[in-house]
Amino acid sequence: MAVFDSFDPWDPAFVADPYPAYAELRARGRVLYYEPSDQWLVPHHADVSALLRDRRLGRTYVHRFTHDEFGRTPPPPEHEPFHTLNDHGMLDLEPPDHTRIRRLVSKAFTPRTVERLKPYVRSLAEELVGDLVAAGGGDLLTDVAEPLPVAVIAEMLGIPESDRAPLRPWSADICGMYELNPSEETAARAVRASLEFSEYLRTLIAARRKTPGDDLVSALIAAHDEDDRLTEQEMVSTCALLLNAGHEATVNTTVNGWWALFRDPAQLAALRADHSLVPTAVEELMRYDTPLQLFERWVLDEIEIDGTTIPRGAEVAMLFGSANHDPAVFTAPDRLDLARRDNPHISFSAGIHYCIGAPLARIELAASMTALLEHAPTLRPTAEPERTPNFVIRGLKGLAVEV
Repeated sequence: MAVFDSFDPWDPAFVADPYPAYAELRARGRVLYYEPSDQWLVPHHADVSALLRDRRLGRTYVHRFTHDEFGRTPPPPEHEPFHTLNDHGMLDLEPPDHTRIRRLVSKAFTPRTVERLKPYVRSLAEELVGDLVAAGGGDLLTDVAEPLPVAVIAEMLGIPESDRAPLRPWSADICGMYELNPSEETAARAVRASLEFSEYLRTLIAARRKTPGDDLVSALIAAHDEDDRLTEQEMVSTCALLLNAGHEATVNTTVNGWWALFRDPAQLAALRADHSLVPTAVEELMRYDTPLQLFERWVLDEIEIDGTTIPRGAEVAMLFGSANHDPAVFTAPDRLDLARRDNPHISFSAGIHYCIGAPLARIELAASMTALLEHAPTLRPTAEPERTPNFVIRGLKGLAVEV
């Protein structure tokens, strides 16, 4: 267990800066069993990238095995509302159900559709930053980072502005279940949020059945009535997934990224002097302080990594944060380099579960960064931010700034 002296997902010091511990893991080997979470940790970029595409692993196993056959204990009955909502979304499905739902949702994320959203995203970013500047500062998290992607995905789904306030709290409570060994208190919050979120989405779907609009919920209903045959639960789960995944990474990349910039005055000065760096800066900030640190997969068929056999029924934890700092792939990986061109980070995952909203996330991140550079060129922090206690989803509780 000495291997894991510095790898402790529940230690605030590790959560504050996990990257030195990742370097130790990479030096120790390509795959390491971690007893506290009963997982096999994979820290190297090449292995993570390959396993994300390996069909011997899956996000679920119930399409092939019962819990008993797989050697796993079913989730507690009291957690069922969370699993009903979570497990019917495409992120936690495998083909053919995953293929069917992703094909439908992909129609809303075509390059042309996303391109058409650019003016709206830019306008909203300008408005939010304008309000921040007018106030002389504020919390970059709640004033810009959160409202931008939440509004964009809510607009796509046709959720009225008056209904959007609970979306972020629901998402935060549900995403608490993605942490390692979540507590019963975390599970209770996730269950409550799942019930409330599901009830809201069912009401919204019923309203769109009566009065269809030009939105994704109406499109899901229309496809359901034609040939794609989505169940209502699949529609609810898909909408919840799009709302959760549609803003979590963008929110955390924004605040993690700006905090990294504030701590590297030379790179921030270079960016302020040359706004053409924004596209590569977005990619580098996603790599440098990865918003999703870990992605889990089940071993459906026995695999071997570097001579170590991982049996069916095991769980593999692919360490995105470690892979994105692998010196075998990135030159000087611990250095922030906004002009970095060769940047095959895996922050959006890979394979069939590659983030469907990645193009939209890039537009949102570039829009908010550009607006802040143009309208708040003297932006600076007023206090050291406090990190959220989470390891898997990496973010800040807030980022106080002034202009």
